[in-house]
Amino acid sequence: MGGDHAPGEIVAGAAQAAADGSHILLVGDPDRIGKALADAGAQTGENLEIVEASDVIAMDDHDPAHAVRRRRDASICVAARLVKEGRADAVFGAGSTGAALSAAVLETGRIRGVARPAIAIVLPFSPSPTVLLDAGANADVRPEHLAGFAVLGSVFSRVRFGIEPKVGLLSIGEEPGKGSELVKEATPLIEALDVNFIGNVEGRDIPTDRVDVVVTDGFTGNVALKLMEGFAKYLMGELLGIFAATDEAKEAAKVVMPGLLGLADTLSPDSQGGAHLLGTKGVCIIGHGSSNAAAVRSALKIADETVRAGLVSEIAAKLATAE
Repeated sequence: MGGDHAPGEIVAGAAQAAADGSHILLVGDPDRIGKALADAGAQTGENLEIVEASDVIAMDDHDPAHAVRRRRDASICVAARLVKEGRADAVFGAGSTGAALSAAVLETGRIRGVARPAIAIVLPFSPSPTVLLDAGANADVRPEHLAGFAVLGSVFSRVRFGIEPKVGLLSIGEEPGKGSELVKEATPLIEALDVNFIGNVEGRDIPTDRVDVVVTDGFTGNVALKLMEGFAKYLMGELLGIFAATDEAKEAAKVVMPGLLGLADTLSPDSQGGAHLLGTKGVCIIGHGSSNAAAVRSALKIADETVRAGLVSEIAAKLATAE
């Protein structure tokens, strides 16, 4: 029920995921969900069920955490509770990020050893994706929280991409001792962990293969993410304008446009469908507010894959060792 295009696009994407083989529980108003299913040419069946929830936490709710505590029949709360009860393995929501975060923590609980869950976004750069966390869950953090994010991001990258990731701490210089007091105090804590820590990295390193997991606070991470999204959109718009400017450019576009469109698809947020909330006792993926059916389908596919890969149990095992 959450998101700019709910429930239509959410239900359409869920129906596609169900057709792919995932078992989907659609949580919310049964009448509106039923109409959206009919519009999508789908119906409930073996892989698609409706679970009723009588309330919705709106995107403009000024205190989503408070709303989650008081409105336990809101759709995102019911969805997270299904995970707690074992009826579901993962939860996806495209509504309020604060509500999704609060519901996941309140209903499913935190994995032992997790002080602050973090939002991890996968940036689909070549030759290998980069994981950035925290991307917005925790604007203000302490050094030990950044150390916790390093563990969460390292395990996630290993489970998701099958690599032993290089973990870097985002700063204003590569040299040891550069950066804020937060970065300086977090460095020895991360160095003491069993992760492949390479020290400080700069913003320009994020799209390269120098680093696989970039650790930062939620304020900085969200600013960096939105900057990259905005610049990618601006750059693609400028390139399209250049290739439409003259007859010669239009001829050249016939050669390069397929490659540019492929790049645009790769960089589109729809390719990932959402960001993982790491550190809760269940896979939680938070979609963009403007999620369309393609984004929802991608998010549910990735949720299915990370559940099957045992992401939550891998994180718990790693934290038990670190503890």
